[in-house]
Amino acid sequence: MLNNTIFTQNILTTTIRCLLGFSLFASYSHAQEAIPEKLATITLTATQTEHDQKSAPASISIITQEDLAKRPVYDLADALQNTAGIHINSSSAYGREEIKIRGLDSDYTLILVNGRRINSRDALTSGYSNDFDLSSIPLAAVDRIEVVRGPMSSLYGADALGGVVNIILKKPSDQFETALNYSYEMPTEGDDGAIHKASAYISGSLIENKLLANLVVEGINQQAWRSEQSTYKNTDAAEKRKGLSILSNLSWLIDDHQTLDIDFTHRTDDRKAQWNNSGISFPTNIQEMDRSSVGLTYSANWNEINSRLRYYYERVDLMDDAELMTSLAKKTGDVQQTNHTIDGQLSRALGDQHLLTGGVEFRKTELSHNQNLNGSVALDQTAFYLQDEWKLDRLSLTLGGRYDDYESFGSEFSPRFYSVYQVTDQFNLKGGIGKSFKAPSISQSDATYAILACRGMCRVVGNPDLEPETAISYELGGVYENNRFYASLMYFDNDIKNMIVSDSWKPGIGYRPPVMTYTNIHAAKVKGIEFESQYHLNDALGVKLNYTYSDGKNKDTDQELDYSPRHIANMNWDWQVNDALGLNFNYQYIGSQMLYIPATAKSKKSDDYHTLGLSGHYQFNPNFTLQAGLKNLTNTKRDEVARSIDHILMGRTAFVGFNFKY
Repeated sequence: MLNNTIFTQNILTTTIRCLLGFSLFASYSHAQEAIPEKLATITLTATQTEHDQKSAPASISIITQEDLAKRPVYDLADALQNTAGIHINSSSAYGREEIKIRGLDSDYTLILVNGRRINSRDALTSGYSNDFDLSSIPLAAVDRIEVVRGPMSSLYGADALGGVVNIILKKPSDQFETALNYSYEMPTEGDDGAIHKASAYISGSLIENKLLANLVVEGINQQAWRSEQSTYKNTDAAEKRKGLSILSNLSWLIDDHQTLDIDFTHRTDDRKAQWNNSGISFPTNIQEMDRSSVGLTYSANWNEINSRLRYYYERVDLMDDAELMTSLAKKTGDVQQTNHTIDGQLSRALGDQHLLTGGVEFRKTELSHNQNLNGSVALDQTAFYLQDEWKLDRLSLTLGGRYDDYESFGSEFSPRFYSVYQVTDQFNLKGGIGKSFKAPSISQSDATYAILACRGMCRVVGNPDLEPETAISYELGGVYENNRFYASLMYFDNDIKNMIVSDSWKPGIGYRPPVMTYTNIHAAKVKGIEFESQYHLNDALGVKLNYTYSDGKNKDTDQELDYSPRHIANMNWDWQVNDALGLNFNYQYIGSQMLYIPATAKSKKSDDYHTLGLSGHYQFNPNFTLQAGLKNLTNTKRDEVARSIDHILMGRTAFVGFNFKY
């Protein structure tokens, strides 16, 4: 307790000193010169209403199209690699990844597309991670990505304990646009691992100023990669992947106040990997997923009232031929998950001081699984939320709450309070508190859902008496911005209760039950400091820096959380050498972390590591640009602890690509 108190005092003291320094600097700058404000980047995710990044009632990072164009990115994990508060963690021995925000588990990161959740969580249990969700949206269709760090259940419901990643797609334009992109990358050591990625984009009006449409097609072909670093050289350090995405949006401008949007997405995502089963065998995992979605959105704006009504349908079909599980179950996995969502929202300004936003949501998930379920199961969920944005001169208050009712466990209320105080035109103080929750998945909560385990000698069944995991989260900090410089410093504190864990065999004490289940037994606390900055030295040279310190512990055992490095730092230099040539240099530091070692059933500390990257682009003319560079320039390797569980860092990798726009 004393150590926690000292830590909190030190963190708060450091934060307050930095905020005072920010405040003095902001006041000095304001007094000395009238610096024009740059055109602000507008964000929607924090409140579902428009704010600029500095005044938004949350900690927000925004990744733009320009950011994505500076280096090769193949999925959402790549796009977020250097973002403040984000840790891209290895989730499998064959290269799958997961997104962790502020040291919290990836299950606490909610992924949205245009504010709608994408979800194959129940088709694939968490042991496979959410890697299929991360690659479900073609990046060629992305306009920007908004990352909100901190609890957002007051707007979005379950799973937003750590934060929200909202992918905003490009809207169809009235002007005709086309784009072609191709990239190729190849590791300089190991066997194969080549990645080809190509995309095409077209947008324009079918009926001028009335009916707009766009179409994106994107394909990726990644060969399996084998490395001398692997424990067994005949296993894959990165799996083979093939994917094809088709996405289209149709926008009907009914009149000046009303719009009807229809969107369609289809993706095939095939994976194959040979992996190490504790040295006993080397099974092959083959998974083929088809994902289709259709969305219908009606938007209307009438004077002081903005409204939205949406229906969203998503279907996931998975062929799961994980050799070990298939041999135990005596059949190949055939899984279907469908998600139906209807939601409506109204927003109205009440004078100059209040902006009220309210909404309702109805969601139905249906799951069939021939290996783990006897038939199928359905889960219904209903929610409504209300938010008031209250403006009092320089002080802005956001008060909100959401009530969720789940068929499986009952109801949960998630309130949130946030304040932003404008100290000067350039400097804002921010702080808030919120409650969030994570609902038990179908596999965890349904008593008819049973997973074979213990090499077929036991089963893990769902527990209908589970409670949702909950978290109380605080943050306090400040944001400074002028036309060349942006900086944010935040202190955060997350207290998580009722963590859901699965029972497991304990051979040392003779505990080998044939049937096990899930329970709410653990609690955790994660607290730390997060710094983010961006500085344009001149029109040609700019630098971005961010640093996150997080102290995450299991409160029951006082042990560090696994896969949660205390220190993460990123630096990006951009240099526009001339009108045609641009260079980018990036550096990442990942601090030491605890990793769970299955062979010993214990966790062990893995050392820190650094990576460097260098890339450049040359624009031959307004339509054609060539890109090239090196990732992991110094050929950094992770230590023996990480390699012992086949968490392999891909070595030095060369890439080249082109972009054609018309």
